[in-house]
Amino acid sequence: MMENLLQIILLLGTAISVVVIFHRLHIPTSLGYLLVGMLLGPHTIGPVVSMPGLESLAEFGVVFLLFTIGLNFSLPQLHALRHQVLGLGTGQVAFTTIAVGSICWLAGLPVAAAFVFGAAFAQSSTTIISSLLTEQGEENSRHGRLGLAMSVFQDVTAVPFLVVIPVLGMSVTAGVLAGSLGMALAKAVLAFALVFFAGRWLLRPLFHLITQRRSGEMFTLAVLLVALLAAWVTNSLGLSLAFGGFLAGMMLGETEFRHQVESSVSPFRDVLLGLFFIGIGMRFNPAAIPPIWHWAVLGAVLIVTCKTLIVAGMLRRTGVDARLTWRTGLMLSVGGEFGLALIAIALDSKVLDMELGQIAISSVLLSMIGGALLIRFNGAIAAWLVKAPAATNENSAELPETSEKHVVIGGYGRVGHTIAVMLHASGVPFVAFDTDSKRVAQGSEDRHAVWFGSIADPALLAAIHVERAALVVIAIDDPDTALQAMAYINRTCPQVPVIVRARDLETSSRLIAAGATHAYPETIEASLHLGATALKMLNVTADAVDGMVQDVRERGYQPILDNK
Repeated sequence: MMENLLQIILLLGTAISVVVIFHRLHIPTSLGYLLVGMLLGPHTIGPVVSMPGLESLAEFGVVFLLFTIGLNFSLPQLHALRHQVLGLGTGQVAFTTIAVGSICWLAGLPVAAAFVFGAAFAQSSTTIISSLLTEQGEENSRHGRLGLAMSVFQDVTAVPFLVVIPVLGMSVTAGVLAGSLGMALAKAVLAFALVFFAGRWLLRPLFHLITQRRSGEMFTLAVLLVALLAAWVTNSLGLSLAFGGFLAGMMLGETEFRHQVESSVSPFRDVLLGLFFIGIGMRFNPAAIPPIWHWAVLGAVLIVTCKTLIVAGMLRRTGVDARLTWRTGLMLSVGGEFGLALIAIALDSKVLDMELGQIAISSVLLSMIGGALLIRFNGAIAAWLVKAPAATNENSAELPETSEKHVVIGGYGRVGHTIAVMLHASGVPFVAFDTDSKRVAQGSEDRHAVWFGSIADPALLAAIHVERAALVVIAIDDPDTALQAMAYINRTCPQVPVIVRARDLETSSRLIAAGATHAYPETIEASLHLGATALKMLNVTADAVDGMVQDVRERGYQPILDNK
């Protein structure tokens, strides 16, 4: 027991140290976890972490990753994306898998192993792409939006590979293998049907019942239960655990609880996914690199070259200008974490032996490093490949920041509902959150974008990207919760203006001190409104009344307090 405790402490201490350094250097943390696995694995000098059950636990990181992806790709969303991103994303993965698989087969690899190489090499790292685009200020550019959307959809296309790859490890004839693949696909359809109908009939009533208890603990436990139960169902059918997680996410993605579900599961996903990458790193044997380094380099070049050319060619056929096609292709050239996940599944299923596994892992890691450099200089490389006319703006591929106003409302009670009605009537898009499931249901009846969740939940605010909002309105009648929300917003995105509802002047002063742009005390505001109405009825000009009221507000309501 104590030996395992010491290993856990060593693992956590090393992980924290490495991840902090990688954060400071703006390097994706997934690479940091891989390094931790290498340092603490059996193939390097130094302490070795070897605990029973660690790999099994880490596998649930992929389950929750697929669960989160499913939340963002519900059936209606997949249907809406079927023409552009669906076609491009599927085409890129299919063509890259075929091209790389064919090259590997011609090089002498077995068909099953060649297929795994193609599938793994077709994946791109959404984490690396999104972090570098944000750092470079290109997340709202045309190539940034298109590339990131295609990258996210690649994660969805990896789901069939989770079904197919384990079957390829069976030592049977081609006819039996085809039958096994057909059976696996039939089981996948059955699993989808089971989770789909259970989700439609049970999930929404279950979460409505749980949210009425107002217990965050119960909500989180329910999310974990649903995800793990779906994983158990697919695993019982002979499919992967991760496939069940994806199906459960899809079903919950259609409910009003989607954002709160994502914020609840994200800590488990991040920790378990970190353990998964640590496990991948422990499989990596640096001593095995010298004999295979040339194959690893060739593999990395194959990843980068094939994906860049295929994406650029596909986009060019859709009529996109040449420079944009190259910039998007260079972004998607990077290797992906899901590729490593597919390689790990192939190793466990005996589709790849250890030598081929080392080549595949090394190739993906090198492409993640090299691809990150290509993303960093994608504009310069595209400009070199495509000489733009002198009159063309260097940033012609860029889209400006959206001018459309987007408002986040915390609370859908009397005040929040009134604000939502006014915004809707003015054509201003908004999203509202409330912890009362009845109010959320009322919002759906009003055809407003109202979701279940707390405006003070940091994970929720991060999930909805509150930093992109044009305005935040906190309309809840709870000063402590409002202050918690203000603390997070002021710390992470102080540029976003915030208007807060306050009970009285004391609460208003505390909220202003916490960073609120405006905090209106209800009692005094009601008095001001009554006084203004009285003056207007006594034929005092509207301009004079409005000026008087605004002067009182700008002076912090001091004139009223002085005359108490």
